[in-house]
Amino acid sequence: MSIAQSLLPEFDYEMQNTRKMLERVPEDKLDYKPDPKSMSLGRLAGHVAEMASWGAVTLKRDSLDLAGGEFKALTATSRQQLLAEFDKNVADSRSALEQTSDADMMKTWTLFMGAQSLLSMPRVAVFRSMVMNHIIHHRAQLTVYYRLNGVAVPGMYGPSADEAMPAGAGN
Repeated sequence: MSIAQSLLPEFDYEMQNTRKMLERVPEDKLDYKPDPKSMSLGRLAGHVAEMASWGAVTLKRDSLDLAGGEFKALTATSRQQLLAEFDKNVADSRSALEQTSDADMMKTWTLFMGAQSLLSMPRVAVFRSMVMNHIIHHRAQLTVYYRLNGVAVPGMYGPSADEAMPAGAGN
């Protein structure tokens, strides 16, 4: 089994969970911030949606320069816009993952800020850390925003406190 084939089930599962989270974005709370230093809910949800495209960027290119003006931040203006962007990005990244050879997975990928290298790792490590784990991290932040606004949090790895536990499950 190739590296890509071994990552696809995890990618699909995490993107499915992420979509469940984004489906609950409250459109009337897009400007909400739990703290002045925090991103707004619309920006955080947009960040999660845009990060799904980072898989394709990681797998199709050797580097990315954040100072190069290629990256444009997404701030969600509606749930429909957010989900459309997320779905497009997931499809692009999944397609890139399906097509990436083991040899290409092991090639070094670098993130730059102008002339400064921020990180340099094999693509597979970038895909797992800067794409998958990073999305999961920000998805978890959304759960805090949701809790603070009375939005039911969907379960990710089993039922959440807002979902009923099946009869006979657990202790």
